[in-house]
Amino acid sequence: MASTVARIRPTAPARRRPVIVGVLNVTPDSFSDGGKFVDIDAAVSHAVELRASGADFIDVGGESTRPGAPRLDPKIERKRVMPVLKALLDRDIPVSIDTMNSSTALAAADAGVLVVNDVSGGLADPEMLRTVAKTGVHYIASHWRGPSEDMDSQAVYRNVVFEVRDSLKARIAEMLVWGISPDKIVLDPGLGFAKTADHNWALLKALPRLESIGYPLLIGASRKRFLAPFAADGAPTTDRDFATAIISALAAQAGVWGVRVHNVESTAAALDVWAAWSGGGVHD
Repeated sequence: MASTVARIRPTAPARRRPVIVGVLNVTPDSFSDGGKFVDIDAAVSHAVELRASGADFIDVGGESTRPGAPRLDPKIERKRVMPVLKALLDRDIPVSIDTMNSSTALAAADAGVLVVNDVSGGLADPEMLRTVAKTGVHYIASHWRGPSEDMDSQAVYRNVVFEVRDSLKARIAEMLVWGISPDKIVLDPGLGFAKTADHNWALLKALPRLESIGYPLLIGASRKRFLAPFAADGAPTTDRDFATAIISALAAQAGVWGVRVHNVESTAAALDVWAAWSGGGVHD
């Protein structure tokens, strides 16, 4: 895990292959794969597959953040995620915890998890930033305007790029005040969270502006609603994996630190093609 975490703030040239974060939802109600991995054996088996397919680490989440989803009792969240996290750590599989709750983040850190992925950027739980600073974990902070139950009503912007960039800058300032080390911060523009399809595309086009903030970026476009037009009407969300893989390659071209995806195999293949293109093949 140490070598993977070291890539949070890479010192290599900007045009290197992004980190691939494999999604593992141990929830009954996630928008894409809810219910498939609630059994610990199924969850561990899927994580092993994701890792073998090219995931640098596995992001384990126990609370659905699909549009309209209600908040979950943190005790239930921990009951779902902790056995899976421990099983993966016992197998030396690098993991992160996808949570908005400081109590879950603390339990995960105590178990040995070194990365917290918080889609609320510390806004959902007033103790989160204190907890992250105290434990010294790496922290992925997303742009967020409110819980999933009403986030669609919050998708109103005059200029989504400027407003998301300014909001992320404000989150950084608060993180630093709480004592989180700058070299442990990764930012996520929060595609799909209080954003329409047009907002998502605007943010993707403007990735260089977001990178100008000075922190690594993680892009989580995988299987989200704005990719539905690129699949057949009524098709399952898995049919959005091709569009997701293309976004992964384009995000790599834009210089992002990482991509978070459900289908690691297709994204890994897309990034291999991008790397070959960028490297110009084999040189004498």
